[in-house]
Amino acid sequence: MNHWEHEFRQRMKHFREGRESGIELSIKIRVTSGCFHREHSPEAYRIIDNYMRSHPSDTFCLEEHESGPEVLVYFALATAGITLAKSVVDLIATIIKARADGIRKGDSPCHPLVVIVRGVDVNDRFHEEEVMQIDSHAPPSIKAIEDSLSEAINRIAAERVRQRKPS
Repeated sequence: MNHWEHEFRQRMKHFREGRESGIELSIKIRVTSGCFHREHSPEAYRIIDNYMRSHPSDTFCLEEHESGPEVLVYFALATAGITLAKSVVDLIATIIKARADGIRKGDSPCHPLVVIVRGVDVNDRFHEEEVMQIDSHAPPSIKAIEDSLSEAINRIAAERVRQRKPS
């Protein structure tokens, strides 16, 4: 296991502490090249910070990385699948739109984004799934973001439920 993966596992383990059964996943908004962090994207982070201040939550948290923000999300498992909370979808959409708005106001660089869902399963295996690629100048609709994320997260959740069932 490399250093990055070890740090990721520790971040997820810390986020999971004190929670009942459910799943924790990371939704990463990664720039394809260059950086997407506070130093190079101050306008975008102004928007993101405003959103976070006005929408506190105990089911998600925002982690900053040079390659782009990461949203750690807790989902309670339900028999009918997982419903992606509106606040999570809105946060992801806000981050993506903030990137485009920030570029228009002078943030750099302006490379495309990739949205990735990742986590560690019940057998401690790391997994990562690319959900969508985004032109930084033309963010997708909230509906497109929600549909793509929901599909990936429910696929992962179904696999986790299968892993937890006794053989």
